[in-house]
Amino acid sequence: MVKRQAEESLEDATSTVSPLSKKARVEDVTVHQEKRNGTSSAVPHRPANRHRVEYNDRNGDDTAVDQEGKESENGALSTQTPEVEDGDDQEQSAYSTISRQAAPTEGFSDLYLDTINRAVLDFDFEKLCSVSLSNINVYACLVCGKYYQGRGPKSHAYFHALEIGHHVYVNMQTKKVYVLPEGYEVKKKSLEDIKFVVDPKLPKEDVMVLDKVAKDAWDLSGKKYRPGFVGMNNIKENDYFNAVIQALAHIPPIRNFFMLEDLSSRSELVQRFSVLVRKIWNTRAFKTHVSPHELIQQVSRQSNKKFDLLHQSDPVDFLHWFLNNLHLALGGSKTKPGTSIIHSVFQGKLKIESQQITAKADAGDRLRFEEAAEVIIETTRYLMLTLDLPAAPLFQDEIDRNIIPQIPLTAILSKYDGVKAQEHLSMRKRYRLLHPLPPFLLFHIKRFSKNKFVSERNPTIVTFPVRSLDMAPYVEPNPALHPPGEPIWYDLVANVTHEAVRTRDDSVEGEAERKVWRVQMRDRARDEWLQVQDLFVERVATETLFTKESYLMVWERRKGGKGKGRG
Repeated sequence: MVKRQAEESLEDATSTVSPLSKKARVEDVTVHQEKRNGTSSAVPHRPANRHRVEYNDRNGDDTAVDQEGKESENGALSTQTPEVEDGDDQEQSAYSTISRQAAPTEGFSDLYLDTINRAVLDFDFEKLCSVSLSNINVYACLVCGKYYQGRGPKSHAYFHALEIGHHVYVNMQTKKVYVLPEGYEVKKKSLEDIKFVVDPKLPKEDVMVLDKVAKDAWDLSGKKYRPGFVGMNNIKENDYFNAVIQALAHIPPIRNFFMLEDLSSRSELVQRFSVLVRKIWNTRAFKTHVSPHELIQQVSRQSNKKFDLLHQSDPVDFLHWFLNNLHLALGGSKTKPGTSIIHSVFQGKLKIESQQITAKADAGDRLRFEEAAEVIIETTRYLMLTLDLPAAPLFQDEIDRNIIPQIPLTAILSKYDGVKAQEHLSMRKRYRLLHPLPPFLLFHIKRFSKNKFVSERNPTIVTFPVRSLDMAPYVEPNPALHPPGEPIWYDLVANVTHEAVRTRDDSVEGEAERKVWRVQMRDRARDEWLQVQDLFVERVATETLFTKESYLMVWERRKGGKGKGRG
């Protein structure tokens, strides 16, 4: 049965202009062709690209929606059908004739904006539609904070607006705000804070003074925090991940590069790390912590789940993997040095002298070892230096049973003085650093050793100065690059520490050791040290930094190298 057209519009009947409808509006049917033919049946306009529009609507393609809106505004008709054979076809074509508003009705420009709830907005999690789990064309509902795909008439965001009554959405890629189901864009300065939190970008002049000007900020609840020293959510077992990312975010060349450079054409790993660094240093955040969920999900996929949020891993293993993959993602070469910001900041040269040890029997048939006359010299490059701890004492008397062994950092650095030899399998090796030393040095203090039966931890405490570590004794002299006898000062930037916490276990032993990772970082603007463990941020005294089990250290070369500074 053919439907009869209404004699007068709703606006004429009520004599008032209706505000924007929550339901989709259907354009008036075209009856001019039928009147010419003497028929009274109303046939709706059916564009030729109806099937393409329906397909794009299901997949949340906004381009089709915008194109359709332009055609309806201009009154352009691609094709016209002279007749309708049945009512089912007429009902099916209603989706293709939905009208989309280009702008709000006059006097209703602020409609629905009062429903936005900033307290529930959290843009740190991976941008996936909560219904289809698709990452294409994702919108965030600014009322409930959930992610939905698309804004077309058949998209999940559109249905959410009709069923739940949540009408304001932001595109997570373009940061444009729309009202659904009407479909028009909202351009209000009151929404700029939301757009900034989605993708915070500080101007260059603000980034350059992050380490010089002490600045405090407040979240939505009025809680005070320091930009750059915010907690990071430990979703399950990713505290190792949090400590490494926090340390990297406080290395000025790395931080400035990922905050200021346009990395939109780079890989997903680079883009997500850049966003996380900018969120750590965000001065207009809605909350006093961030979540690494989006980055760690990409790391998990790219590392074939070697590093994920469900299983605790070693921070040094993760840092090795992360730096190498960042280097390659930024266009770095595997053979040429200094081809990315990663190698420019961390890479140095190391000379290795190797001498083979052979075993022979003398006249009395006694076994003795002899060194081969030939010494093999090779030069290699490094991103991180491994420091070996001396073996912890196995037995202690009654008096010394509670004493924890200690060793100065300079003692384990003697591995690289070029004099002390170390035996490895059938080789005796000596190491020496070469000029020029990199701007930042990474030290890995090797605490864990594994064999076929058990994993052992060395609890030896490493004492170190916070400032003025002289690296000159461990570098081979080169007058062309550095004056002989002059010190090479390095200052501590970050220190990742380990703590073994005993927990009850249902196994035979009854107790198990759980690893807890923290990071200590220096606030350059205030000359203070802060310790971050997941969501907890607290000040620590400079004199007590070495009392923890240091595992990964970041040292910065002092520019100019003059004076020892403050201890």
